[in-house]
Amino acid sequence: MKVFLRYEDNEDESKHKILKITLPKSWKNGPSSRLLDQFVESYNGGNEGQSNTLESEGMHLALRRSSDNDDTATTSLEDLPSDGIIIETIADRDDVFVCHGPSRTVKERNAERQAKLDQEKEAQKNLSKCVHFGCNQRFPKGGPYPDCKYHSGPPVFHETAKFWSCCPNKKAYDWDGFQTLPACQTGKCTDVKDEDNNQKQFLGGCDLREEMNGPKLKSIDDFNAAAAAGGSEGAPVLERLRNVLGELGVENELFDQVLEGVKKEEMTKNGLQEGDAKVVDEATNNLGLKLKKAMKAIAVEQLRIS
Repeated sequence: MKVFLRYEDNEDESKHKILKITLPKSWKNGPSSRLLDQFVESYNGGNEGQSNTLESEGMHLALRRSSDNDDTATTSLEDLPSDGIIIETIADRDDVFVCHGPSRTVKERNAERQAKLDQEKEAQKNLSKCVHFGCNQRFPKGGPYPDCKYHSGPPVFHETAKFWSCCPNKKAYDWDGFQTLPACQTGKCTDVKDEDNNQKQFLGGCDLREEMNGPKLKSIDDFNAAAAAGGSEGAPVLERLRNVLGELGVENELFDQVLEGVKKEEMTKNGLQEGDAKVVDEATNNLGLKLKKAMKAIAVEQLRIS
């Protein structure tokens, strides 16, 4: 395994140096600080070091990484932890840059990254996200509200096609292309959802077929479940959900207990009587919202961890 150690962190090019090192096998599973110490020793022993002595404690190693931002390729230096294992952090024939500034351990880097995440999370608490389709802007709670470009309908993901339901003639077939589809509406951002708007957050092939062919016919089981609940449209949905959650390990008794509690909430809130089909329908909607909220909480936690 060979690496090229480059010292270019000096305005005087005469102080620059490139050192090619063939690593002994015993080094590959050792810390990257060995490379730094080797370079500093070689540098200080040469002509460059006579007028520009380096100290290992005040230096660190870095790799140049590339990233794409707004279709523009950029590169930046990414610090290497001083106790990072060479074979795990550096590839054969990599250019490794020797830079000024003390190095950090893996633990110190992780602590700094976590502190940054916590800071961002704290900042998010004071921000609202625009609820318009296609707009991901965040702004201070209560305003001011920035200008907004958005779509009036949810996105559609059907097979390989991706497009906005309000602009069906403009399609993309990869995520990057979908992100660049122009918005069709302009206005101001808002964090207030339209309670009368029951639009889905996204549509799929089933939604398109239902729109073209009309409402889906009920199965015999769905028809019987609805009839048993006084004509409730939510009854067959709850029955299917109970069965699916049972397969996932959620006991039927637990599901029934939660559902009864949600029904009581709806009866108290809407002044309904037990046995009224509307109780089941309202409980279905309420339970769906609670499950959605729980899933969102899990998604947020996964993003925080990753």
